[in-house]
Amino acid sequence: MKICAIQMQVILKQIDLNYRNAEGLIRQAAAAGADVAVLPEMWSGGFITDDLDEWLADGQRAKAFLSQLAEELQINIVGGSVATKKGSYFYNTGYVVNRQGVIIADYDKAHLFSYAGEDKRFGAGQQLVTFDLDGIPCGIIICYEIRFPEWVRKQALAGTKVLFVPAEWPLPRVRHWRVLNQARAIENQFFVVAVNGCGAAVKDQQNAGNSMIIDPLGKLLADAGADPEEKLIIADVDVAELDQTRKSMTVFKDRRPELY
Repeated sequence: MKICAIQMQVILKQIDLNYRNAEGLIRQAAAAGADVAVLPEMWSGGFITDDLDEWLADGQRAKAFLSQLAEELQINIVGGSVATKKGSYFYNTGYVVNRQGVIIADYDKAHLFSYAGEDKRFGAGQQLVTFDLDGIPCGIIICYEIRFPEWVRKQALAGTKVLFVPAEWPLPRVRHWRVLNQARAIENQFFVVAVNGCGAAVKDQQNAGNSMIIDPLGKLLADAGADPEEKLIIADVDVAELDQTRKSMTVFKDRRPELY
């Protein structure tokens, strides 16, 4: 499976501009032969926490946009996340669309970043979400959730072989971003596709970029590095490598869950 991580420059509250940019980047990913294109967190408008009703299209626009592109280009899309409204609550929601344009997963971020007040404006998701892309078991968490190893371990125990981590992670904590994503890949012996935004998607905050595709041993298959610019990074993911890693380093067989 060839995966393209789209390190996109998200412009705060510039909804139409961000949609046009995302479309162009997804088309580039498809032209490069990617099987999966992955967008960052809150790609449609940046991390908006005020006046959500004014800026929100309640997820319908995002779903229609992703579905149409996926079907036209015959590409799977992990749609990062967008702000949605379900009933009377707002959520930070990721949509996953297959090659036929069918939405096969709908994930609401479960761990909210209270330090930045995310918990004051958004509801917390209540369930783990997994899905298959081209027959490969996959899962999704969003940004801050990479700091919760127990949540990521649940993904591994559910059979996930490729974990997608769309994010809007700030530059001052870039070291944490890199270390945590590699650690989660190593300890769970699966692939991690960590896709961050770049540019200033929140007032007075620079996003860190540093998108990465990481193998089950923590090796960087693709790395945007310290370059803060918008770019695509692409890597081939071979799940046979994951199976071999788990056979040779028997972490899951040696677990003692009755002690935890």
